[in-house]
Amino acid sequence: MDTNTWAAKAKDGFNALDVSEKYINSALKWLDVWLIDQAFSDYVPQIQYLIENGRWNFLLDSFYQVIPFGTGGRRGLVGIGPNRINTWTIQASAQGHSQYLIKVFGEQATKRGVVLTYDVRKFTQKGIYDDSAPNPVMDLDGKQLSIAAAEVYAANYIKVYMYDTVRSTPQLSFTIRHLNAISGDVFSASHNLPTDNGKKVYDQYGGQLIPPDDQNLVDEVTQKVKEIKTVDFDQARAGGLIELIGKEVDEAYYSAVCPVSLSEERDLKIVYSPLHGTGLTSVDPIFKKLGFDVMLDPATSNLSGAFENVTFNIPNPEVVESFDSSLPFAEEMDADILISTDPDADRIGVMLKHNGSWEFLSGNEIGIILTQYAISKYKAQGRLNPENIIIKTDVTTSLIQKIADENKVRCIGDLLVGFKYIGDLMNKIESENKIDHFILGTEESHGYLMGNYARDKDAACAAVWICEHAAELKKKNKTLLDDLAEIYAKYGYCHNYLTEIRLLGARGMEQIMFIMNHLRDTQIDSFGDFKVRHKIDRRDGEPQPHLSRTDSSARNMLIYYLEDTPDTTSMRMTVRPSGTEPKIKMYFEVFGKPFKLENINSEKEKGINVREDLEKSVMQYCYQLLDVDFPDRGFLLFWQLPLNDKLKYFEIEDEITRLKSVSDKNEREAALFKLLQFLGANPIEKVNKAFQEKYQAGILEYLELF
Repeated sequence: MDTNTWAAKAKDGFNALDVSEKYINSALKWLDVWLIDQAFSDYVPQIQYLIENGRWNFLLDSFYQVIPFGTGGRRGLVGIGPNRINTWTIQASAQGHSQYLIKVFGEQATKRGVVLTYDVRKFTQKGIYDDSAPNPVMDLDGKQLSIAAAEVYAANYIKVYMYDTVRSTPQLSFTIRHLNAISGDVFSASHNLPTDNGKKVYDQYGGQLIPPDDQNLVDEVTQKVKEIKTVDFDQARAGGLIELIGKEVDEAYYSAVCPVSLSEERDLKIVYSPLHGTGLTSVDPIFKKLGFDVMLDPATSNLSGAFENVTFNIPNPEVVESFDSSLPFAEEMDADILISTDPDADRIGVMLKHNGSWEFLSGNEIGIILTQYAISKYKAQGRLNPENIIIKTDVTTSLIQKIADENKVRCIGDLLVGFKYIGDLMNKIESENKIDHFILGTEESHGYLMGNYARDKDAACAAVWICEHAAELKKKNKTLLDDLAEIYAKYGYCHNYLTEIRLLGARGMEQIMFIMNHLRDTQIDSFGDFKVRHKIDRRDGEPQPHLSRTDSSARNMLIYYLEDTPDTTSMRMTVRPSGTEPKIKMYFEVFGKPFKLENINSEKEKGINVREDLEKSVMQYCYQLLDVDFPDRGFLLFWQLPLNDKLKYFEIEDEITRLKSVSDKNEREAALFKLLQFLGANPIEKVNKAFQEKYQAGILEYLELF
């Protein structure tokens, strides 16, 4: 078939989908470009394969837009098409970024240059494209993407500084500042699935771009790139336009992080899991330089973009299941604490041994502990004063604000979501010569920064504070949870919880917009039994008019304050679309009353029960907007599953139970995993609780597959 015939066939397939015409037209426009333009000739056989096999939803999602710039940059699935991460989308971004830098900074852009780093990601997914034919995205990794980008920057005469191997995102932020570079990129998808990759862009201060600068960059990339300039990598390196950096800058980074330490106490047994990522180049050496007793988890301490030893293959320290592989080793080593970091090592996860069992700390709980620890150390060292500053995002726990107020410390706590806003505020504080008063930046998604060496969150500095504080508590026969319990008793138990509705593809984008528009435009008096006191729309806040479309996007957030129950002093629910993933996020906060320490368990149970009821009421309201009849057992499924996968599970649940009649055990097991293969890695763990709730046994037990 000729190009027109392929395009016509795709058009017929797209028109059969339940999706807006604007998405179909946009997908067809981009599909024509990729089928015709010689620059995409290597991709064409795989595009034709998808058309031949009627993969219309997948094709539409791959082509209906250019992958957008969100709160954390540009990231998503690796694949073929403008809505995927591939060499073209990365090089187009680099060309637009080059043009932006030259327009804004002129000669300074070419002289000061950009810094590039990358993490461990590598695309190896089978069964999506034609595995028997050449595929330009198969085995595509961060190093290849960084080289591709370097060839573009160098072609635009912008100097490039590159590390020889993987490095962490916070080290990129430091390196930009250290080398006085004009900008930088990290090629990473943070804690996403192994199928993803991406690129985050950083400014001359080492922070991510904020509105309107990010919008100016997006406009340059998406509207003004007429030609992608490239030069051979080796040629550019020989000409001095690309320079490799390494050990000397590593040592400078370590020397910048280590002084954040507030204690010399080190009597603590630490197991550290980098979750197969770059923490091996940052957190581990810093632990060792500061004299901590740290042991690497052998299961997750190899650099690997497959994240093969992480449950669900999701290397996210915000998810307790990510500790499954490292916990047995921590138990075997009789460790006191287990620290993990995501692949680019900007987020930290913490589990600790408490009264003989291992307990997980949420991002908000870590932030609370770090806040109290820092204030107590500053006070003991005579450094605490009313000019000290703690910075947090709006969705981060309100308890940090209370602790700061109690200690007469300034807390700026209403920032929009994204650590870039914390970094930007640090820049303003520094410009006022007040950066020495900065104590801590914190966000609920396990991100923290102390010191003045970077402008993005860093798991390394947070790990230092957490472990030295735990060591001090150990001397008193206490743990971090004892410390947290005392804080809760004084101020009230503040229960924070994040969940989401994940809605994939162009149709999912429409559904997310529909939910947000309904919530924004509708006067809602109550969610179930929970009455709404008032609603705040962050789009109404200053500045008006908004600085850019990215500014409007960041402000697409609604906060509902709810009437109290007899056991609460405040309750709120915040809802916003994710800036980097196809989902709508919901943050719940239930703040209780001060109590006697011995009542900690009952007080926590009260708060959790209230939150669970509120969560179900809000989410069921949203499901009804989508005409989805969602069973209560659905809340027991793994919370990060896409909604369609959750609903599909309930459709096939009866088929699972019927497998009990299959006499051959091996056949029964094979049939089970075929049914569940759509759930990806560790499928049983994702649905087992919901199954058990109905059948009083787990799936394997029910089917006698032990």
